[in-house]
Amino acid sequence: MPSDTVSSVREIPPEAMDLLALPTFDLLSPDQARGAVCLWCPERLTVETAVDLGEQTDPEDGRWWPRACGPCVGRRAHAALYTHVTVCEPCVDDVGRCETGLALSRLVRGHRR
Repeated sequence: MPSDTVSSVREIPPEAMDLLALPTFDLLSPDQARGAVCLWCPERLTVETAVDLGEQTDPEDGRWWPRACGPCVGRRAHAALYTHVTVCEPCVDDVGRCETGLALSRLVRGHRR
């Protein structure tokens, strides 16, 4: 994986995670909830194909650790970046000046198909 690719949630600012629009825990199938299947598509995940989106908390269900396939993360990050740059003045000039824009850009680059 390239060194400038975001590889875990510890490197993704909370604002960028919010823009990815993770589904709520109660809408997940058991396989999605345990990280065996992508959050957004029916792709079965392996250690090599899963993108760890870090620990999340749900008031009713407690902690959970969502995972998704790279193509879905890339598409979500791409859509989120388009939305973000329309409301973020630093991103208009240079996406590298904004932590959120930079994290989303790295996700797009790191998970293109």
